[in-house]
Amino acid sequence: MLEIERKFLVTSDAFIAQAFAKNQIAQGYLNSHPERTVRVRIKGESGFLTIKGKGDASGTTRFEWETEISLMEARPLLALCEKGVIQKTRYEVLLGKHTFEVDVFSGENEGLIIAEIELSAADEVFEKPDWVGTEVTNDARYYNAYLSQNPYKAW
Repeated sequence: MLEIERKFLVTSDAFIAQAFAKNQIAQGYLNSHPERTVRVRIKGESGFLTIKGKGDASGTTRFEWETEISLMEARPLLALCEKGVIQKTRYEVLLGKHTFEVDVFSGENEGLIIAEIELSAADEVFEKPDWVGTEVTNDARYYNAYLSQNPYKAW
Protein backbone atom coordinates (compact mmCIF):
# COMPACT_ATOMS: atom_id res chain seq x y z
CA MET A 1 0.00 0.00 0.00
CA LEU A 2 2.84 2.36 -0.86
CA GLU A 3 2.66 4.92 -3.63
CA ILE A 4 6.00 5.78 -5.22
CA GLU A 5 5.49 8.73 -7.51
CA ARG A 6 7.39 11.60 -9.12
CA LYS A 7 5.86 14.83 -10.42
CA PHE A 8 6.97 17.23 -13.13
CA LEU A 9 5.76 20.46 -14.64
CA VAL A 10 4.80 20.11 -18.30
CA THR A 11 6.37 22.42 -20.87
CA SER A 12 4.23 21.83 -23.99
CA ASP A 13 0.98 20.23 -25.12
CA ALA A 14 2.76 17.56 -27.20
CA PHE A 15 1.49 14.91 -24.76
CA ILE A 16 -2.06 15.29 -26.08
CA ALA A 17 -1.24 13.61 -29.41
CA GLN A 18 0.53 10.78 -27.55
CA ALA A 19 -2.29 10.07 -25.07
CA PHE A 20 -4.16 6.76 -25.17
CA ALA A 21 -6.83 7.86 -22.64
CA LYS A 22 -8.51 11.05 -21.48
CA ASN A 23 -10.85 11.47 -18.48
CA GLN A 24 -12.54 14.30 -16.62
CA ILE A 25 -11.82 14.28 -12.88
CA ALA A 26 -13.46 16.09 -9.97
CA GLN A 27 -11.92 15.56 -6.57
CA GLY A 28 -12.28 17.01 -3.12
CA TYR A 29 -10.90 16.42 0.34
CA LEU A 30 -12.79 15.33 3.42
CA ASN A 31 -9.48 15.94 5.20
CA SER A 32 -6.58 17.85 3.64
CA HIS A 33 -4.16 17.73 6.60
CA PRO A 34 -0.59 17.14 5.33
CA GLU A 35 -0.14 14.17 7.71
CA ARG A 36 -3.16 12.37 6.21
CA THR A 37 -5.54 13.20 3.41
CA VAL A 38 -8.91 11.65 2.66
CA ARG A 39 -9.90 12.23 -0.95
CA VAL A 40 -13.11 11.65 -2.88
CA ARG A 41 -12.73 11.44 -6.64
CA ILE A 42 -15.09 11.06 -9.56
CA LYS A 43 -13.26 9.93 -12.67
CA GLY A 44 -15.46 9.35 -15.67
CA GLU A 45 -18.28 7.10 -14.46
CA SER A 46 -16.46 5.78 -11.37
CA GLY A 47 -16.00 7.01 -7.83
CA PHE A 48 -13.01 6.48 -5.55
CA LEU A 49 -12.19 7.00 -1.90
CA THR A 50 -8.47 7.41 -1.15
CA ILE A 51 -6.49 7.82 2.05
CA LYS A 52 -2.90 9.02 1.80
CA GLY A 53 -0.23 9.44 4.47
CA LYS A 54 2.59 11.93 4.72
CA GLY A 55 5.37 11.54 2.17
CA ASP A 56 8.94 10.59 3.02
CA ALA A 57 11.75 13.18 3.02
CA SER A 58 12.11 13.01 -0.78
CA GLY A 59 8.37 13.31 -1.35
CA THR A 60 8.34 10.23 -3.59
CA THR A 61 6.93 7.57 -1.26
CA ARG A 62 3.87 7.52 0.99
CA PHE A 63 1.10 5.28 2.23
CA GLU A 64 -1.91 5.11 -0.09
CA TRP A 65 -5.12 3.12 0.22
CA GLU A 66 -7.85 3.43 -2.41
CA THR A 67 -11.14 1.72 -3.07
CA GLU A 68 -13.68 2.15 -5.83
CA ILE A 69 -17.12 3.38 -4.77
CA SER A 70 -20.28 3.95 -6.78
CA LEU A 71 -21.20 7.32 -8.26
CA MET A 72 -24.23 7.30 -5.96
CA GLU A 73 -21.80 7.18 -3.01
CA ALA A 74 -19.17 9.51 -4.50
CA ARG A 75 -21.46 12.43 -5.39
CA PRO A 76 -22.80 13.12 -1.87
CA LEU A 77 -19.33 12.56 -0.38
CA LEU A 78 -17.88 15.10 -2.82
CA ALA A 79 -20.55 17.56 -1.68
CA LEU A 80 -19.31 17.13 1.93
CA CYS A 81 -15.72 17.96 1.06
CA GLU A 82 -13.78 21.00 2.19
CA LYS A 83 -13.92 24.05 -0.11
CA GLY A 84 -11.88 23.88 -3.27
CA VAL A 85 -12.97 20.92 -5.38
CA ILE A 86 -10.32 20.27 -8.03
CA GLN A 87 -11.35 20.00 -11.69
CA LYS A 88 -8.93 18.56 -14.22
CA THR A 89 -8.60 16.57 -17.40
CA ARG A 90 -6.24 13.60 -17.14
CA TYR A 91 -4.36 12.32 -20.17
CA GLU A 92 -2.54 8.99 -19.97
CA VAL A 93 0.62 8.57 -22.03
CA LEU A 94 2.53 5.29 -22.34
CA LEU A 95 6.30 5.69 -22.60
CA GLY A 96 8.31 2.48 -22.47
CA LYS A 97 6.92 0.41 -19.59
CA HIS A 98 5.57 3.42 -17.71
CA THR A 99 2.41 5.48 -17.94
CA PHE A 100 2.58 9.22 -17.38
CA GLU A 101 -0.63 10.75 -16.05
CA VAL A 102 -0.82 14.35 -17.23
CA ASP A 103 -3.29 16.56 -15.40
CA VAL A 104 -4.51 19.72 -17.10
CA PHE A 105 -6.17 21.73 -14.36
CA SER A 106 -9.17 24.01 -14.89
CA GLY A 107 -11.16 26.40 -12.72
CA GLU A 108 -9.07 28.09 -10.02
CA ASN A 109 -6.01 26.02 -10.99
CA GLU A 110 -6.20 26.76 -14.73
CA GLY A 111 -2.80 27.15 -16.35
CA LEU A 112 -1.20 24.38 -14.31
CA ILE A 113 -0.20 21.13 -16.03
CA ILE A 114 1.53 18.38 -14.05
CA ALA A 115 2.79 14.98 -15.18
CA GLU A 116 3.05 12.15 -12.67
CA ILE A 117 4.67 8.77 -12.99
CA GLU A 118 4.25 5.88 -10.56
CA LEU A 119 7.30 3.71 -10.02
CA SER A 120 8.05 0.38 -8.38
CA ALA A 121 11.08 1.85 -6.53
CA ALA A 122 12.15 5.39 -5.67
CA ASP A 123 15.37 4.99 -7.65
CA GLU A 124 13.78 3.29 -10.67
CA VAL A 125 15.10 4.57 -13.99
CA PHE A 126 12.53 5.79 -16.51
CA GLU A 127 12.45 7.61 -19.81
CA LYS A 128 11.44 11.28 -19.63
CA PRO A 129 9.46 12.68 -22.54
CA ASP A 130 10.61 15.96 -24.05
CA TRP A 131 7.48 17.74 -22.77
CA VAL A 132 8.47 17.13 -19.12
CA GLY A 133 10.21 20.02 -17.36
CA THR A 134 11.13 20.85 -13.78
CA GLU A 135 10.60 18.15 -11.15
CA VAL A 136 8.24 19.22 -8.35
CA THR A 137 7.94 15.93 -6.47
CA ASN A 138 9.01 17.39 -3.13
CA ASP A 139 7.22 20.74 -3.52
CA ALA A 140 4.03 20.56 -1.45
CA ARG A 141 2.50 23.45 -3.44
CA TYR A 142 1.87 20.98 -6.26
CA TYR A 143 -0.03 18.44 -4.13
CA ASN A 144 -3.70 18.41 -5.04
CA ALA A 145 -4.72 18.81 -1.39
CA TYR A 146 -2.68 22.03 -1.24
CA LEU A 147 -4.07 23.26 -4.57
CA SER A 148 -7.62 22.73 -3.31
CA GLN A 149 -6.98 25.28 -0.53
CA ASN A 150 -4.42 27.50 -2.32
CA PRO A 151 -5.37 27.66 -5.99
CA TYR A 152 -2.66 28.11 -8.62
CA LYS A 153 -4.29 31.31 -9.94
CA ALA A 154 -3.72 32.96 -6.53
CA TRP A 155 0.06 32.32 -6.45
